[in-house]
Amino acid sequence: MAVGMGDTGPNGSSIGRAPADAGLREVSMTFGRDTLRIADARDFAAGYLAAPGKGRRHALPEDAVGAVLLVVSELMTNAVKYGSDPIELVLARADDMVTVTVRDGGTTLPVPRPADPCRVGQHGLEIVAALSRDVDIRREPPGKRVTARIALS
Repeated sequence: MAVGMGDTGPNGSSIGRAPADAGLREVSMTFGRDTLRIADARDFAAGYLAAPGKGRRHALPEDAVGAVLLVVSELMTNAVKYGSDPIELVLARADDMVTVTVRDGGTTLPVPRPADPCRVGQHGLEIVAALSRDVDIRREPPGKRVTARIALS
């Protein structure tokens, strides 16, 4: 179930809200490039990860939460720098995996670069790939989406 109620939050972002049933598996939030603060996307993701899940009795491992939040930061930063409006963040949790998907209206696909410790900047996809089980980059109307799957165990 995707959540995106259309309410406006700080900086003109669309607020996704979880219904009263805490077993929510997927949430989304849409942002505008000009008003997006990466911290807002991270806070949204942190709130989602902290919510109790169906059948989950223990908090998620701290290192897994950190990995998801870093992936959110990197993908949202790339969407702001290289994409176009709207920017949508979708988070989904299933069993031992969290899927982070970022969509934006830009049609230029990001290109993973080989590791280069001498390069300053542009290491975002390297970081995402290192933290993720897999990364999928696709063009889709009206732009593109980047999906990363992060193991929780």
